[in-house]
Amino acid sequence: MTREYVVGLTADGARPDGSTMFGDVGLERLEQAGITWRLLPPIPPHGPVDPAALEGVDAVLSFGHVPFSAELVRQVPRLRHVARFGAGYDGLDPVALAREGVVLTTAPAGVRTPMALTGLTMVLACSNRLLENHLLTTRGQWGTLRGERRGVGIVGRTVGIVGLGSVGTRLAEMLTALGAVVIADDRPSAAERARAVGAEQVDLPTLAARADFVVVTAALTEESRGMIGESFLAAMRSHAYLVNIARGGLVDQQALTRALRGGRIAGAALDVFDPEPPDPDDPLLAMDNVLCTPHALSWTADFTRDVSALVMDAIISVSRGEVPATALGREALDEATWRGAVTAAAV
Repeated sequence: MTREYVVGLTADGARPDGSTMFGDVGLERLEQAGITWRLLPPIPPHGPVDPAALEGVDAVLSFGHVPFSAELVRQVPRLRHVARFGAGYDGLDPVALAREGVVLTTAPAGVRTPMALTGLTMVLACSNRLLENHLLTTRGQWGTLRGERRGVGIVGRTVGIVGLGSVGTRLAEMLTALGAVVIADDRPSAAERARAVGAEQVDLPTLAARADFVVVTAALTEESRGMIGESFLAAMRSHAYLVNIARGGLVDQQALTRALRGGRIAGAALDVFDPEPPDPDDPLLAMDNVLCTPHALSWTADFTRDVSALVMDAIISVSRGEVPATALGREALDEATWRGAVTAAAV
């Protein structure tokens, strides 16, 4: 008799009844495929993870950023699949996991447009000084300040994108269609995407010096942590805005606070912070020229629909011993090792 295939949902985004912070993620598809799901015990967001919390599950649907190390999964021999509900996989090594027989999947295609729209929303909000105009209206300053918070518009303005990956490329397409000039950082891996969207590649100091808006969409790594720091902010133009929709750790927030307080840049829009949630006393939260949102601006109905479809496709595929298109790390492993990791998941 074939044993049941069990998927554990992380408690950082789901509840015992299967409802989640994203809405309906399509768990009925698992049930229709003969797959059982259950809520895992609470796991600390940055570890360590007790192996006992993963006992009895074949796959984990991770809504947050629970760290699954090779050492951890080695202690949970039944575990064969970690499915991230999103595109990021901070703290996860897909190659190391695959070597231990665990497949890691993400859903970047479902995130691409919602995230790009988040970046566009924030750029347009800054270009029209939306927050400042909102505040002067609600504070009864209509008569004295109306017209003094004029925006700069977007046509002909230069937007620098730091991290021209899938999201950054989609954002560049949107901005170009609106008449903006797009430049991007000069990493060689993005050269083809830059040509495709007509973005000029420049080094980071040049990008900082030329951009009217800087949008950060890069991945967070040990090398990229704090890349938007004192020197980058000092090179920015005094009328420029910084937008971060990627990871809080990419920006030195203390340096950003100093730059804003000193009037060295015009403002910022932040959907991400370091740490999260931010300290309630963080000065960035109280500034009239800093738009803050809770790392959730992209969580639209479209986001949930598209990411859910990709995640459920991946879980069902791996349960059947198939290789999902969204699996990571395959290029670094020989076919026999990779195929062994996936087929071992089938029951």
